[in-house]
Amino acid sequence: MARRRIAITGIGLVTPQGIGTDLTWARLRAGESGIGPITRFDAAELSTRFAGEVRDFDATQWGVKKRELRQMDTFVQYGLAAAQMAVEQAGLHEDAPDPDRYGVYVGAGIGGLQGIENTWQSLQEKGPRLGISPYFIPSVIINMAPGQISMRYAARGPNMSMVSACSTGAHSIGEAARLIERGDADVMIAGGTESAITPLGVGGFASARALSQRNDEPTRASRPFSASRDGFVLSEGAGIVILEEWERARARGVPIIAEVVGYAANADAHHMTMPIPDGSGAQRCMQLALTDAGLPPEAIGYINAHATSTVADSIETNAIRQVFGKHAYQGLAVSSTKSMHGHLLGAAGSLEGAICALALRDGVLPPTINLDDPDPECDLDYVPHTARSVQVEHAMSNSFGFGGTNAALVLKKAD
Repeated sequence: MARRRIAITGIGLVTPQGIGTDLTWARLRAGESGIGPITRFDAAELSTRFAGEVRDFDATQWGVKKRELRQMDTFVQYGLAAAQMAVEQAGLHEDAPDPDRYGVYVGAGIGGLQGIENTWQSLQEKGPRLGISPYFIPSVIINMAPGQISMRYAARGPNMSMVSACSTGAHSIGEAARLIERGDADVMIAGGTESAITPLGVGGFASARALSQRNDEPTRASRPFSASRDGFVLSEGAGIVILEEWERARARGVPIIAEVVGYAANADAHHMTMPIPDGSGAQRCMQLALTDAGLPPEAIGYINAHATSTVADSIETNAIRQVFGKHAYQGLAVSSTKSMHGHLLGAAGSLEGAICALALRDGVLPPTINLDDPDPECDLDYVPHTARSVQVEHAMSNSFGFGGTNAALVLKKAD
């Protein structure tokens, strides 16, 4: 059986930049940070007191009934909202797929941390008989995100969750694409969602010394590739895409945003939190993705880097040099949009994959902001400060996570 082509026909984004794909994309193109002081709990005793919160989110505006709110953690609500945006853009309400060939592959890195913390507090105050809701377990488990999405859209095809830390969203898109490629589904709702801005979430990453502590200037805290970078910024939200078999999308006449042409996943097998110092895991993953796409390195015009504003930024830079050689300095643009939206953990890879699709569609490369003092070891073209208007044919999105889990997606501008 010939490999089937994969179209992206819908994108839904819930981010610190705003609720909605158009709003998020406009603010990213404008170089606007979505980072600010934590508002949903008292963070005074934490070493990091800022994050990339989703503001003014009301799940009831996205089809969730008030009585259902207690049945789903916030990360599930974000996923439902982003899925609705993507489904509507793809026109699947009017032209629904065969339910048995319509699937969902949506994951999270952490899942229902807010619900777990709230229930623990309730248990301490009220005891087990009154303090634990019967909805507790189904509201916080990660696979309830794709479960709720599938129930809303009667999608009876493959239904799965990916849990691979910061690579979750990219893995979800890549694995969903493979399901369509090999004929197991015709349409997949794919991506990641996350809501871990809680005392335990922020405190845990802070204890691991992973977070920036620039409390006096939160919008400037995420500074990938900078010599003064001091850790990532924890954020939340969801990135969902509609993947559709190419000929089905063409027959429907729906606008195709971009094409997924390559994907790879591998492991460093090195350390719990740090990438292998020589970057060989990331290097191999990018090479495998290029091979899967059938492309030479010179075909890639833009990379949305994983770059989290940590020491690993220079490792990723070196891996890019090794894969792309002279092209890394002659026509390849690299940026880290985490400089603006922070690190969405399990939703990061799908958000950034979606950003690549939008960049290809619109001929605009989003910038790396806050790059005021480049690290000498980070010497590529990082699209500093302002977006760049340029047409590119292919883009790559890198995602690397705790546990040494790596993913790379290759997207192509729609024909």
